[in-house]
Amino acid sequence: MRGLLFLLLGTSASVWGQSNVEFANLREDVRLAVQRVGELSLRVEQLERENGLLKAQVDAGAKTFATVAQVNEAIADVNRSLKSAVVASRSETLELVGKQIDRLAQQTDLALQALAKNQTSRAPVAFSEEFPKEGVSYTVQKGETLATIAKKTGAKVQDIINANKLTDPSKIQVGQVLFVPGGK
Repeated sequence: MRGLLFLLLGTSASVWGQSNVEFANLREDVRLAVQRVGELSLRVEQLERENGLLKAQVDAGAKTFATVAQVNEAIADVNRSLKSAVVASRSETLELVGKQIDRLAQQTDLALQALAKNQTSRAPVAFSEEFPKEGVSYTVQKGETLATIAKKTGAKVQDIINANKLTDPSKIQVGQVLFVPGGK
């Protein structure tokens, strides 16, 4: 019997040893499972925090976005403001131009009055009729003066002035036709 007991004890020791190994393996599996559950719990908490932040951003973003109707209304307001500014600017510009035209007209009137006074106070120019009655017609060319014309034609400057009744001999113009008394 003793042999049987040893056999039983040997068997039970080997069963017991095998159970201990299985129990230790189970314990390790449970420990790893608990560790993994802890990691997953931390990850869930992190995801919940991120989700909360995203919800807050979405709520804040919804307040900053404008609808198409709001944008169109804002553009219409800007257009109205711009049009009224253009009208006001145009009115101001026209008023300013009108004042400047009035001032220029007054200055022109004063200048014309001064000229009229000057003309009446100036002694009339007397032209002599003492010049040859025969001569040639001459067309003034660019850069010419009465002196150069007289030299070219052999006439006297004073005869050309008298014959053409030139009040200001320095103001002959290109293309002007003059009678040159005694000219060739």
